[in-house]
Amino acid sequence: MSDAAMLARLGTAVDAIFEKQVSLLQDLVRFPSRRGEEGPLQDWVARELAKRGYVVDRFTLADVGLQAHEKAAPMVDVDPAGSVQVVGTYRAKNPTGRNLIMQGHIDVVPEGPEDMWTHPPYAGVIRDGWLYGRGANDMKAGVSCMITAMDALREAGLEPAADVYLQTVTEEESTGNGALATLLRGYRADAVLIPEPTGHTITRAHTGTLWFRLRVRGVPVHVAVAQDGTNAIMSAYHLIQALAAHTKALNEVASSDAVYASVRDPIKFNPGIIRGGDWASSTPAWCEVDCRIGLLPSMDVKDAMAGVERVVREAARSDHFLANNPPEVIWHGFQADGFVLEPGSEAEAVLSAAHVEVHGKPMEERRSTAVNDTRYYGRYYDIPALCYGPKGEGNHGFDERTSLEDLRQCTLTMAKFIVDWCGVTPR
Repeated sequence: MSDAAMLARLGTAVDAIFEKQVSLLQDLVRFPSRRGEEGPLQDWVARELAKRGYVVDRFTLADVGLQAHEKAAPMVDVDPAGSVQVVGTYRAKNPTGRNLIMQGHIDVVPEGPEDMWTHPPYAGVIRDGWLYGRGANDMKAGVSCMITAMDALREAGLEPAADVYLQTVTEEESTGNGALATLLRGYRADAVLIPEPTGHTITRAHTGTLWFRLRVRGVPVHVAVAQDGTNAIMSAYHLIQALAAHTKALNEVASSDAVYASVRDPIKFNPGIIRGGDWASSTPAWCEVDCRIGLLPSMDVKDAMAGVERVVREAARSDHFLANNPPEVIWHGFQADGFVLEPGSEAEAVLSAAHVEVHGKPMEERRSTAVNDTRYYGRYYDIPALCYGPKGEGNHGFDERTSLEDLRQCTLTMAKFIVDWCGVTPR
């Protein structure tokens, strides 16, 4: 069958089940699968995959000896035994093609104040060709694509000529430990496709990410005599300013980086959570600030961590109180390397060709200033790792949404990629 005939056949199949795909995505969004609360959704996904005939493996982070791996990240307020991963395996009867992993994360970030959303964040509302909700774009849209792309092959009377693994993981937004757990469980393939919402571009590179907590002390006194005490919140702000200056210096160096020179200020620093003090009329005796800072693929994680610690130490020395009461830097969550997808792999060529067939134009690339799970496959396990997915808006913000027409196009592209990568046989 010619490529054009196959694409038409798959397009008919995708269109025939598209309403089911949209309903699937709505169901996914209606689970508030925040960190530590993903279990009910993973159980639902496991049942959905089992109904489709996949061999389902449901396991937790506690089942794989995670912390023995040098790239496991410290967990953040989550019991590993409650963090569930799901792998659905399709086994080819007579495998002749190349096998494939498709992986998506189902954890979402908190939704923030619900009254600042136009629609309830977990309602899965559809309006004007968009589906709204926390996680609708990042990245439950991609999860629906990978499940439905396989459904479309079945609808078209085809099945892959190689093994295919559908993996839904947790912890992508906090540590990456979910993806690592699947590798420690033993899952391998000739390529992996992670359908993050890239707007139909291939992710050429992503930065790394570090999470840490600044813990600062103060001397509480009545605010009437504030000059006799110290304010831990203001001391923390002094450290934040020093880290912002550190980030600016890193970005000046990044302007000549081989991969990220074309991206303005690719290293991002964010003080994301602050807690401190006990009383509005007392100078606060304590403050904690949870922070995130990026690093380039050319940078070493340990060196980046040492850089943060050095900046905090030096900033503390310039403050009389902090010099004698040193702040703490507590590492938890992401300790993630950056990653570069080197051009030239056969997997990328096949995906690029499928993209051109569907979109009628070359596949563009992007350099991301956020992290994704491809690093585990491509950097640590030498598996070609492609990050390519649908289009949407509002990741981590209010009114997050995904484009339904782009969802359809991405599903068709992924189905054609499966056909060309794995090969197919009649059902």
